[in-house]
Amino acid sequence: MHAAMFSRVKRYLSTKLLAALGICSVVPVLFAPANATRLRAGFASPSLNVAILWVTQEGRLFEKNGVDVEALYLESTLAQKALIAGNIDFSMMTAINMAAPKLAGADLIMLAGFVNRFTYRLVVRPEINAIGELKGKRIGILRFGSAADRASRLVLARFGLDPDKDVTYVQTPGADPARIMAMMSKVIDGALLNPPYYKHAVAGGMKILANMAEMDIPIQHIGLVTSQKFLLANPDLNRRIVKSFLEGIHLMRNNPDASKRALGKYMRITDPKELEESYQLLKSLIPIKPYPTLEGFKTVFAELAEKVPAARTANAKDFVDTRILEEFDRSGFIDGLYK
Repeated sequence: MHAAMFSRVKRYLSTKLLAALGICSVVPVLFAPANATRLRAGFASPSLNVAILWVTQEGRLFEKNGVDVEALYLESTLAQKALIAGNIDFSMMTAINMAAPKLAGADLIMLAGFVNRFTYRLVVRPEINAIGELKGKRIGILRFGSAADRASRLVLARFGLDPDKDVTYVQTPGADPARIMAMMSKVIDGALLNPPYYKHAVAGGMKILANMAEMDIPIQHIGLVTSQKFLLANPDLNRRIVKSFLEGIHLMRNNPDASKRALGKYMRITDPKELEESYQLLKSLIPIKPYPTLEGFKTVFAELAEKVPAARTANAKDFVDTRILEEFDRSGFIDGLYK
């Protein structure tokens, strides 16, 4: 890692956190109005699922609401650990990554739910023709405990495999292209890939074995997560954050050019057709009123229950706080954006 990049990271993360986890990359985005409150936000993967953060950022909507947000790419569970440690103020995080530490006592709460379904494709090497043929094979994941790790276990179980015994998980750090390269070089036999990256794998000769977007699995995927301590100490600031995201959703739905610029910048998409397809998928993913799905949390608890006994009696309502969102909804603010 370059010395300059390391020093940038070190300013925000404690020495213990860095030593324990390592870091892949940090991508800061800065606007600095003189009277704005400075905050740090994390996102764990440069995927479409977190794109509403980028659209809101690129539209300068945080700045409009008096918040100077630095968006940090903190790979895998590093965003989770940074939020727990208080090194960032909020994060784009899945219920999968939020639930286990909260069940263990971490001070986390979800204020809004942006994506409530999986978009992964289970992509495999060309010689594999059926789910059963994955027995004894290697599945690529980002890190143990990551969203893709948990989702891999969930989809394999849905197809009748024992996710803990029938396959071997291989950690392949980096974004989806890293797992595509690992698959093509026969280091792994399959992996869950996000759109549009799975198309690159197919173009390279790999095949899609399952489409999780069509499996009707209730899930709370990406949401706006902060700590209860930060929420209680800064109610007005959190209102401005939520308001910025609501305006970001409106911008995303009504300004395709701005949205595509954000997608192109962060996901490095240059092909116009791929940008358009990604934008249309983003529109279909994110609701105008982004309430978290309690049923989606229950799916997460069920997946965790065998290894985390507290998940068996967990109440999804304890994991969300939608009071700010409800205020904007009742006031007519959200509906007013679309009139």
